[in-house]
Amino acid sequence: MRTTIAPKMKTALLVFVHSVLQYVVCRDVTLPSGPLFRVAGFRLSLPCHVSGYEGPRTQEFEWFLYRDGAGGRQMGVVSTRDKGFPYAPFQARVRNGEVRVERDSGDTVRLVIQRLRAEDQGKYECYTPSTDSTYQGNYSGSAVVKVIPDSLQISYIRSLTSQPVPEGAELTLTCSSSIQSEQLTHLSIMFGKRGGGERLDSGADAEVSTIREIISIDKLLGVVPGRFYKKRYEDGEITLEKRNGEGGQGLYVMKMKAVQPDDAGLYFCEASQWIRDPDRTWQTIAQRTLDIGNLTVQQLAESLGVASSPKGEVTLQVGSPLILTCEVLGLASEVNSGLLVQWMKRGSVGRDEVGTGGVEVEVARMSPDGIVSWGDDLSRASGGSMEKVSEGKYSLKLFSARPADSGVYRCVVSVYAGRKNPSPSTPATLTQRSEGVVVNLKTKDVLVSAVARLPRGPLLKRGNTVSLICNATVTTTGPVQVQVQWLRWLIPEPDITRNTGGVPLDFGAITEPRLVATLMYNGIAKIHANKSEVSVDRLSADSYRLRIHMATVEDQGMYRCHAEVWGQDQHGGWYNTGAKAESNLVTVYLYARAADLLLIPLVVGVSSALFVGIVIIATVTCCFMNRLARQRPHK
Repeated sequence: MRTTIAPKMKTALLVFVHSVLQYVVCRDVTLPSGPLFRVAGFRLSLPCHVSGYEGPRTQEFEWFLYRDGAGGRQMGVVSTRDKGFPYAPFQARVRNGEVRVERDSGDTVRLVIQRLRAEDQGKYECYTPSTDSTYQGNYSGSAVVKVIPDSLQISYIRSLTSQPVPEGAELTLTCSSSIQSEQLTHLSIMFGKRGGGERLDSGADAEVSTIREIISIDKLLGVVPGRFYKKRYEDGEITLEKRNGEGGQGLYVMKMKAVQPDDAGLYFCEASQWIRDPDRTWQTIAQRTLDIGNLTVQQLAESLGVASSPKGEVTLQVGSPLILTCEVLGLASEVNSGLLVQWMKRGSVGRDEVGTGGVEVEVARMSPDGIVSWGDDLSRASGGSMEKVSEGKYSLKLFSARPADSGVYRCVVSVYAGRKNPSPSTPATLTQRSEGVVVNLKTKDVLVSAVARLPRGPLLKRGNTVSLICNATVTTTGPVQVQVQWLRWLIPEPDITRNTGGVPLDFGAITEPRLVATLMYNGIAKIHANKSEVSVDRLSADSYRLRIHMATVEDQGMYRCHAEVWGQDQHGGWYNTGAKAESNLVTVYLYARAADLLLIPLVVGVSSALFVGIVIIATVTCCFMNRLARQRPHK
């Protein structure tokens, strides 16, 4: 069954729906609620928005002013559709663009008065001509604007001069500012910098001028660092402080502890006056910028120099003191910088000259806080010193130079500009190295040879004491001592003692040697890892002995002795002359004892007897159980 609607009812329903839509969707013009307090001489921006309209998306707007004390008379200000709309007081200002309408979108515009005047105070009305089919809703809105006097003042204490500031120096800028207003307004201060130095992302050669906010105190007295200066602010290198000045002026002091090359540019101070509108939003109503001056930074790389002395080459007798000096040049006296000074050495001891190859190693260093530490050779801590002689001058002293001290020395200086005591994670501003100083040590000619042998005697058996003799012969002048090391290689298997060509293999290449014992040049014995008891001693001036007590199979192997010659300097100290020799290989093989051989038949006999007995018992038991199983069925 179908339900039909009569034509009269259908028409009535359409009229009702149309009237409801007109009531719900109708034109509405909105402006900020007032009063709005703005400062004379500064910009007024008054937005106007229309909604619920019919017709084109781009709406037209007309602005009117009802001045205070004008008896409600209407004055045309500016229109988006009629160039002749402005009244006489506004015609010239509209023509030169001081008064204009800026469109944010088709239905939103702004009335902009670039420099507000006292006579601009009053009620502003925003009117939108109708584009609707019927006249519905609100076609205009208004807002009251109050113009208050300009009381914002700003000045600086001392401007920047054209004199370059050395990298790492401290920069202090001071601005003073105040406002005097019957309205409740707030003041913010911002220090910034203008300067080139950033290239366009497109890769063009042209540089773009940039404005960077360094640090500011906002309208609520919070300190806010700029985006590019946040890390330096967190590290305490940039600060901003408010102080009380004379006559109610506020003094704002910005300090930059260590200027960098990127800090060059034109510095300015900007003061802004803020007010909170009735809609609870903060608005800037006045702003002044004051240039403080241009900062030029003298880069440390242009002035820093590191020099070491004596220059060139130094030749010393062994045992003589070695004194090297490092001087840091070009540091500005007004910059409080931390210095890390290192002495590095590269080189090896040759017979007649110093080699320049090898890895560069640190001899000693002095940290920015004056702490001296030594490199890998910790013995130098008692045989040398590193001192700060004067400002920027450092010395390295080795009281008794040794042949191992030969090499090329360089002074390496890391400068922490403006940071007297940098943290371990702080990178150095600049690191420079001095020219190399070649240090030669005159050493006497030393010849040494070593021969290892086993003393004559019966065959070596397990459990015996094994003695090995090393004869070290030294040819030189003056007192010397020999330091002897004993090393052992495992005996290689027979099938790998020869390679495919039938040539005996190098035993040292087959296995890594194990250090057994050392007899130091001063007579101190050092026994290294070994399962058996080991001792070393000196039999005569050139004869040294290694003894392995209660030797076991693990002590078998190929033995060799290494001999190093130590000389005595003029102060009585001992040093390694660099002369060394290694002996021939001696094979130690241990035979089984007679008691061990007699034990083998005994063990075999006992084992056989036990096996036979077990077999007999198992056979008898099995037969007995079978017979018992056959007898049970007959019962």
